Amino acid sequence: MNRCGSPDSGQWRIPAPRRFRNPRITWAQPAGWSDIWGRNMKNRTRRLYLADYLITPDRRIDTGAVLCENERILAVGGLSAFQMEPELEVFEFMNAYLTPGFIDTHIHGAGGFDASSVDLSPKPIESMSTILAERGVTSFFPTVVAAPREQMLSNLQRLAGEMARELPGADAAGINIEGPFINPFKRGAQEEESIIPIDLGYARELIEAGNGLVKIMTFAPELENAEKLVELLLEYGVKPSMGHSVANEVQTLRAIDAGASYCTHLFNGMPPLHQREMGLSSIALTDDRVTVELIIDGRHIHPRMVDLACRCKTSSKLVGISDCTMAAGMPNGEYRIGPSMIRVKDGYSQTDQGILAGTTTMLDTGWHSLMSGGHLTELQAASAVTSNPANAFQLKDRGLLLPNRRADLAVYESNTNRPLLTVCNGRIVYRAEDRKK
Repeated sequence: MNRCGSPDSGQWRIPAPRRFRNPRITWAQPAGWSDIWGRNMKNRTRRLYLADYLITPDRRIDTGAVLCENERILAVGGLSAFQMEPELEVFEFMNAYLTPGFIDTHIHGAGGFDASSVDLSPKPIESMSTILAERGVTSFFPTVVAAPREQMLSNLQRLAGEMARELPGADAAGINIEGPFINPFKRGAQEEESIIPIDLGYARELIEAGNGLVKIMTFAPELENAEKLVELLLEYGVKPSMGHSVANEVQTLRAIDAGASYCTHLFNGMPPLHQREMGLSSIALTDDRVTVELIIDGRHIHPRMVDLACRCKTSSKLVGISDCTMAAGMPNGEYRIGPSMIRVKDGYSQTDQGILAGTTTMLDTGWHSLMSGGHLTELQAASAVTSNPANAFQLKDRGLLLPNRRADLAVYESNTNRPLLTVCNGRIVYRAEDRKK
């Protein structure tokens, strides 16, 4: 058997695909798939991915297999349900597990690309797409920060154009706008000059500049016209997200009642919990209508605060994000995110004033903090970076290993959690074997 062993076992290598010319594969067929083997095989690529176990993430399947045809998943189950068919390519991994492709809905850049400064980035969006694929991410939302009006509109138009191309790795599935309608006192690393009151006309321009790709916009609920902004965003199918805010109980609940059901990086960019006053963080924790983001780099949030969030929210209401900057995957040094300069050293990303400015820790590393800090199960933690963001943003064909979903998946070495293989929309976009060459 051409298996992929542990690096310490002397067997370490990524298997090349095997082609079988044996009798056709058989499968305990799910409803609706009774004709799965009767279709014309011409111009179809069928691949079977095998691992010690699958995280679907609704359940764990030991000695599992995922059968894909071109860009779609055909079947998922235990290996014992499968036999080999003609021309089936088999990728078999030992000491490894397989998950849906990760979905990062809040990431400013990676690999030298900055979503807030498309024209000034030292690397193109293809670099970001490639490095994310190397980390098991198959879908991402390039995230922009506040900038001067014309610059921000122009950048969104350019970003939307870049996203229209087929990328070599992870798929750019939407745009995240983090500002400019936020509280300047909780702006984080964003430039104060670009933070402005809510302007509904400008909000409309921002959405339209994104050419239908804007999926989420952060706003501060305490600002005048916040409820009107929520209504406008919902009209365009954009998720209103509360964040970078000092909103009190009344202001937060008004926004939620108007339709805001999401919180940008809970605990960060907002006042801390207070025993006598309710605010955005405490209401986001306790209101079942609200889904919360958590930056899961192990630095932005104390592990016990991660645990608190995981105890307060049902696991389906947690979305793990990286909040990475363009410095992710890059060496130590100084980098620009939008109009601001940041300094990166040993994984820390800060402004000259010492303010945390995003992260360099990607989801393949970060999701484990939900187990170590939040004490979530492996399935629950995986959901936070797969099915939960897919559900939150109506990415209905992603986030789960199920028949007829996109063939987005990743394989990890069990002992090190190192990505071994990433498949995006049926294409093998990363193999650790190729990286070594």
